[in-house]
Amino acid sequence: MKQIPFILYPSSFILCVVATLRQIRQRIRSVKNISQVTRAMEMIAAAEMRRAQQATLASRNYSEKAREVMRYVATEPGRSKNLNPLLENRADVKALAVVLYTADRGLAGAYNVNVIRKTTDFIKPFEKENKAVRLITVGKRGRDLMRRFGKEVVADFSGMGTRPEIAQVSALARAAIDEFLTGRADQVHLAYTDFENVLRQHPTVTRILPIEQAEIQHEGPSAVYLYEPSAEQILAEVLPRFVEVQIYQALLESIASEQAARMVAMRNATDSAKELIESLTLLRNKVRQAAITKEILDIVGGAEALRHAK
Repeated sequence: MKQIPFILYPSSFILCVVATLRQIRQRIRSVKNISQVTRAMEMIAAAEMRRAQQATLASRNYSEKAREVMRYVATEPGRSKNLNPLLENRADVKALAVVLYTADRGLAGAYNVNVIRKTTDFIKPFEKENKAVRLITVGKRGRDLMRRFGKEVVADFSGMGTRPEIAQVSALARAAIDEFLTGRADQVHLAYTDFENVLRQHPTVTRILPIEQAEIQHEGPSAVYLYEPSAEQILAEVLPRFVEVQIYQALLESIASEQAARMVAMRNATDSAKELIESLTLLRNKVRQAAITKEILDIVGGAEALRHAK
């Protein structure tokens, strides 16, 4: 009688399957724990984003009007050139300061990378002309990366959080204004992320000092503002406040953009975790079914071998 050849390795195979199943189950648990964390972070970012969005939209009209007034004052007909130092447009730009807004932490998609790339692209032509570039950073990510690149970081305002206080914003504005007034920088720019909506945020660089001139067109006689007690005294108080408003608005735009980017990134991470859990669950079922099938074949093959041996 012809015997059926059969080789049986029950011990090694069972140990291998058990180890594989244990590893798959451990990985499923790990991915589930991560998905719970990302889901919680998404909900927190969504709440913070809604609050930051409301603050950004509420102050945007005022900020834009303040910028319009500043630009008009800078080009007002009949204005004295020495009306205020913040209006001084220096022809020879030897140095510039950039206020860079980034996040204090990651897990926000490409938010930090985009604004840092925008900033480095902006300052590259100045560096090629051997002009000094002085950075004022808001956020640990920008500070650490710029220092790693060998850039000069003259001041850092990290740790403002999602609800900055007035004292922090005032200190930041004073640092930017002092760079211009002391002559250490001939221009001051803001590098931040402009918030458009939840899915779209645009990194941008805009100049705040000296105050940009507007193209003003008048019908009939040119309009001239009258100041009381004097233009110099009023503008000395008003213009720094207007600059502070622009800096504060850029901070609000950055906070809203950061939270929106983090919410989207955490949502994508949660969805990816769900897909990975489904794939691992399917793999676990296949491995377990293969083990059961192998055991059944071993039993049937053993029984068949014993029957033929008799």
